[in-house]
Amino acid sequence: MERLVAFSLKNRFLILVLTVILLVVGFYSLTRLKIGTVPDITPNMVQIITRSPGLSAVEVERFVTFPVERAMSGLPGITRMRSVSRFGLSNISVFFEEGTDLYFARRLVMERLPDARAEIPQGFGSPEMAPISTGLGEILQFEVRGKGRSLQELRTILDWEIAPRLMTVPGVVEVNGWGGEMKSYQVELDIEKLTAYRLSLEQVFQALEDNNMDAGGAYIEHNGEAYAIRGEGLIENLRDIEQTVVAATTDGTPIRIHELARVRIAPMVRYGAVTRDGHEIVAGIIMMLMGENPQSVVTRVKERLAEIAPSLPPGVSVAPYYDRSYLIRNTIETAAHNLILGGILVIAVLLVILGDVRGGLIVASAIPLSMLFAFAAMVQLGIPGNLMSLGALDFGLIVDGSVVMVENFVRKLGERPGRNGLERQSSMMGAAREVARPIFFGVGIIIVVYVPILALRGTEGKMFRPMAETVLLALVASLILAFTLTPVLSYYLLGTRKKEGHTWFYRAARWIYRPVLDRTLAWPKTTFSLAAIIFASSLVLAPRLGAVFIPRLNEGAFSLLDLRLPSVSLTEAIANTTRVEELLRESFPDEVETVVSRTGQAEVPTDPEGFETSDVYVMLTPRNRWTKARSQEELASRMAELLTKEVPGSFLSFGQPISERFDELIGGSRADVAIKLFGSDLKTLQETAQRVAAVVADVPGAADVRAEQTAGQPFLRVRVNRAAAS
Repeated sequence: MERLVAFSLKNRFLILVLTVILLVVGFYSLTRLKIGTVPDITPNMVQIITRSPGLSAVEVERFVTFPVERAMSGLPGITRMRSVSRFGLSNISVFFEEGTDLYFARRLVMERLPDARAEIPQGFGSPEMAPISTGLGEILQFEVRGKGRSLQELRTILDWEIAPRLMTVPGVVEVNGWGGEMKSYQVELDIEKLTAYRLSLEQVFQALEDNNMDAGGAYIEHNGEAYAIRGEGLIENLRDIEQTVVAATTDGTPIRIHELARVRIAPMVRYGAVTRDGHEIVAGIIMMLMGENPQSVVTRVKERLAEIAPSLPPGVSVAPYYDRSYLIRNTIETAAHNLILGGILVIAVLLVILGDVRGGLIVASAIPLSMLFAFAAMVQLGIPGNLMSLGALDFGLIVDGSVVMVENFVRKLGERPGRNGLERQSSMMGAAREVARPIFFGVGIIIVVYVPILALRGTEGKMFRPMAETVLLALVASLILAFTLTPVLSYYLLGTRKKEGHTWFYRAARWIYRPVLDRTLAWPKTTFSLAAIIFASSLVLAPRLGAVFIPRLNEGAFSLLDLRLPSVSLTEAIANTTRVEELLRESFPDEVETVVSRTGQAEVPTDPEGFETSDVYVMLTPRNRWTKARSQEELASRMAELLTKEVPGSFLSFGQPISERFDELIGGSRADVAIKLFGSDLKTLQETAQRVAAVVADVPGAADVRAEQTAGQPFLRVRVNRAAAS
């Protein structure tokens, strides 16, 4: 440490040059730092999705889910599997050990998928892996609008004109279409005509398949030129289907499709829908590639949408309704606001305590420089910035070493000013030698306190390790600066000084503290007894404080889970969600900006839900415009009271989009507490679940308790009251 200080004082220009380099690299790294809202705690998992249209949940479980689970069993590093089988859909989550490279895990799954496909009966679906995204992957959601255009036209525009161009944006892994009607060509056969011509359904299917292809040939030479030969047979319109020959009569007359059936354009069977502010819409969801910078990806997507807009059909536009950059921007502003205010407060305290403006500024310089060093290291190590990692920076800890160093410089230069540079340098070396050891061990102890956090694994590690790593980087930087830059700046800025007395703040603090210290030393037993009583009292009160994993982030939106009877139809579900949207918009015009409901499944069904489940996203206005509630909890309570009264037959549960998404990925349920029951008798399981729900509902702090049956496995959904201790 002494050699480091001596080297810095002898090579002052080099230290200043390195400081400038740190400034440049730090600011450049800040522009490349991945900024998010909260740490991404998505488990190390691979989702396998299989669409099996027309199959019941029992058939999906037997013919699809079980073969896939059996094929995945025994994969290296696998810890557990979780599956959901619904009408027409199988969703299997394969969890791997933490630390397993996700791309390696996907390769292992991909190698086993052919085995699973071989066991699934033909026509029952083909299992595929879900996109490489996380719980924070849905970064932008938008509506495709077009006055006078049908839902089918809008969905076609989304699938064929918008989505393919957005997929080329770096960082976008999927554009998930949801809602509207997918265009299809339907052949509605007349059974009586089939019987009259003695034809079977298999013959019709085979004829359509055989007549929908192109064929390539060789070439012929004519007049010195070569002409390629090919047969064009791809179906392009309804007439092509109608003219398809199925068979021929005994006299050779062809029997075409239009003689056996009615051919028309009609929507495919729908498994989901999206509504907004009381009407059905077509929505697109941008899913970000795992590990990308969300702010940069959102910016690139918006730029591409602006490029696409002029080429869309007349009257068609894209209107985003959920933008993750808004939340990221609020996160950045909150972190920056707190960091700036914290820095100003520390500088003010330093000026008051040190009593020297130049000394205070020297110490304060350690704050931005330590942060820039941390930013550069975070970019190199792949540590994202968010409220947890940036909010944990403590400026008091960062300036600790520099405060002690500068204070001793001020004292030493006051006692031995030095008539020239060599004497001043010698005096400062002596001052640094006196405090180097205390500074190193003082900051070192703080560093050691954070080291155990690095040993956390799983969800806890993903949540808290970035915070500890950021703090450790900043503390190491502050320690290095205290032994290098701080002496150099002190050499130039403190200069020759006359001996100074203590500051007025120090004298006032000493005047108050000295009598108290004398009395405590005079009565040691009494002092020790009072300290022991206070400590014992804290042990009694501590268990009553309650505990939470992390504070709840205000996301600026509600995620309202709307559950109905399992037998509800899609049409009835849409009517229910539009009613909820209209009520919220009419009753809370100052608090609600827009309401979007997603019912059932999207095109890429990462959320295996049925018609009985709707995710209602309530986008809120800035809180300063609210008139009917003072807090988010109060607003949720008022909304719940209104909807319970006006929309009977629905089970409503309030949460927030990101937090509920993480809960579902980690535990398979969006609830804070899920009690799962296992057994072979479904009736017994359901009866037991109802009895357990009745008991849990009486637990203080439990709210929205409901027994639910999913894929033959009942479990309890428990929503914890935010005002209660968890």
